[in-house]
Amino acid sequence: MTVSREVELSGHIIDSGMMQACFGAIMDLGGSFEVDEFRIGRSEVEESYARLTVFADTEAELRSIVHELHQNGANPSHPVDASLEPAPDDQVVPPDFYSTTNHPTEVRYEGEWLPVDRIEMDCAVVVEEGAGSEGGADDDDADDSDGGPRAYTKVLNSIEEGDLVVTGETGIRVRPPERPRDREGAFGFMQGGVSSERPSESTIGQVAEAIAETKREGGSILAVCGPALVHSGAREDLARLVREGYVDMLSAGNGFAVHDLERDLYGTSLGMDTETLDHPRKGHKHHIYTISEIIRAGGIREAVDAGLVESGVMYECVENDRPYVLAGSIRDDGPLPDTITDAVEAQNAIREQAHEADLVLMLSTLLHSVAVGNCLSSTTRVICVDINPATVTQLLDRGSAQAVGMVTDIGTFVPILAEQLLDE
Repeated sequence: MTVSREVELSGHIIDSGMMQACFGAIMDLGGSFEVDEFRIGRSEVEESYARLTVFADTEAELRSIVHELHQNGANPSHPVDASLEPAPDDQVVPPDFYSTTNHPTEVRYEGEWLPVDRIEMDCAVVVEEGAGSEGGADDDDADDSDGGPRAYTKVLNSIEEGDLVVTGETGIRVRPPERPRDREGAFGFMQGGVSSERPSESTIGQVAEAIAETKREGGSILAVCGPALVHSGAREDLARLVREGYVDMLSAGNGFAVHDLERDLYGTSLGMDTETLDHPRKGHKHHIYTISEIIRAGGIREAVDAGLVESGVMYECVENDRPYVLAGSIRDDGPLPDTITDAVEAQNAIREQAHEADLVLMLSTLLHSVAVGNCLSSTTRVICVDINPATVTQLLDRGSAQAVGMVTDIGTFVPILAEQLLDE
C-alpha cells in the first residue's frame, strides 16, 4: 500500500531548474510521481505550471519527500491554514516547529496568505493575530501595521512564552528566486557560481554597474570586510568608496578595524608597510599599540574627533555617518572599545544590517561572509570576492545560492572597482 500527496509548482519552473530539482528529490528519496497537469509558459513573461501526485511507501517517507519538495518551491495543491502552537517558555519552541529557509515565504492564516517579514534561514515563524503589532522581531520593526494579522521570523533566543509559532509544514508556501530569462542589464551576470578566471576589468565593470544601479534605485550597499583588504593595499580605495556613498554600511571584525587604524597611525598593517613591504622595528607591536591608543581616546569616533585618526575606512565611516558593526571573536586582541564582544548582541546587530541591505559585497573574509550570509534573504544580491574559492563555496553550501563569487586578489579587485565607479 502506498500513500500519496498532490503538490504544484508555478513560475519559471523549467529554466530555473526548479522542476528538475523536485523530480530528482522524489527519486533520490525513494518515491515516485505522476504528472497530472503541465502547462508550459510560451513567452519570457508567461509562467509554467505543473501539478504532481507524489507516492511513497509510508507516511514518514512521504513527509520526508514533501519536506524536500517544499524547500524547492513545491506547495500543496489544496492548502490549509498553518498550524500554530504557543511557545511553552522563553527561548523554547514547540516540537516540530517550522524552521525557515532564506526564501520568500508565506503562511496561511484564516484562509489568507501572510508574507513572512524579515525572512532568513534557521528561524521560527511567529504569527500575531492582529489588534496592533507590538514590534515582532524587533521593536524598530513595528512600522506600518494596519492592525491585521502579521507573520515574521524570530531567532530561537528571541522566542517569548506564548508566541504563536508555526509548526509542521502545512499552510506554508516557499518561493525560491527564479533565474531570470532575460539576462541583460546590470545584474545579468549574476547567475550564481564561482569564477576562478583571472580578474578582468570587464567583469569588475559589471560589478561596478550593478552597484551603480543599486544606488540609482535608492538601495543600500553593505560591505563585509576582512583584514586582508588592508594588508593587500586596498584600504585607500575602499575608503574612497565609503566617502563617495557607494558603501552605506560596514560589517567587519576587530582585526579589520585595527589594521585600518594601524595604517593611519603607524603606516603599517600587522607590522608591515603596505607600500614598501618593509617590516619596521617593533612593527609587530603596532597593532597592540593602536588598540591602546584608541582605548585611551575612548573609541574610534572619539579618536577621529580628536584628530588622532585622519584617514582610512573607519575614518570615512565616522566622517560620513556610515554605520558599522564590529563583531568580536575569541581571537581578538584588546579588543577595540567599538567591538561588540557579546556574540548574541553582535549577531543581532549584523542581522539589522543584513535586513536593510539590497546588495552585499563580501570582501576577503570567510567567517564574516558566512555569518552575514546566514542572515540574508535569498532575494538580496551578494558578490563575494576572495583569493580562496572555499569562501564562496561555503556560502553556497550554507544556502546562499544568490551569491556570485570571484576568485581573485582583493588588492586587485577593489582598486579596479573604485576606478570603474569613481574615475570614469
